[in-house]
Amino acid sequence: MSLYNKLPDDELVPLLRKGDEFAYTEIYHRYHAALYVHVFNKLRSREESRDIVHDLFSQLWQKRTDLAIQGSLASYLFAAARYRVFDLIDRSQVKNKYIDSIRKFAEEGSSETDYRIREQQLLTLIEKEIASLPPKMRQVFELSRKGGLSHRQIGAELNLSEKTVKKQVSNSLKILRSKLGVSVFVSFLF
Repeated sequence: MSLYNKLPDDELVPLLRKGDEFAYTEIYHRYHAALYVHVFNKLRSREESRDIVHDLFSQLWQKRTDLAIQGSLASYLFAAARYRVFDLIDRSQVKNKYIDSIRKFAEEGSSETDYRIREQQLLTLIEKEIASLPPKMRQVFELSRKGGLSHRQIGAELNLSEKTVKKQVSNSLKILRSKLGVSVFVSFLF
């Protein structure tokens, strides 16, 4: 083993390509600590730094026969570590965006659903109160509010005077206002 620690990097790489475990071990001992510090300075996470360096050396061994190192071994290892850091940061940003979009959807979707349920309950209550109006008054009211007809048009359709129609609409509004409350009633009108 002492022979390997005296070899320069450019002699260790061909040995590594041939599957020499001692050359691999020497490369590991030479660069592991420096790579860890380099990665840790970027991420400030011990666990993620250890994982990246471990992955780098694992890949170095697995792909040893295909190594295409241009320049020095140190440059190659530090560049590989840097790319892994960038990849981790990119994945973290994508993950955070995804989590944020889910959180936003949950918050908005929940309030939207709650709004729709309350709206439906309110409409059901209003319809129930309209249905409880006396038949002729209900008919006049529905033609006015739901049908959008004028008092004159309603009078002509139901064979009533415009004054009677106006009085029927006014009375139905008073009844609904008293049963539904002012705030519900005002939101219904608009």
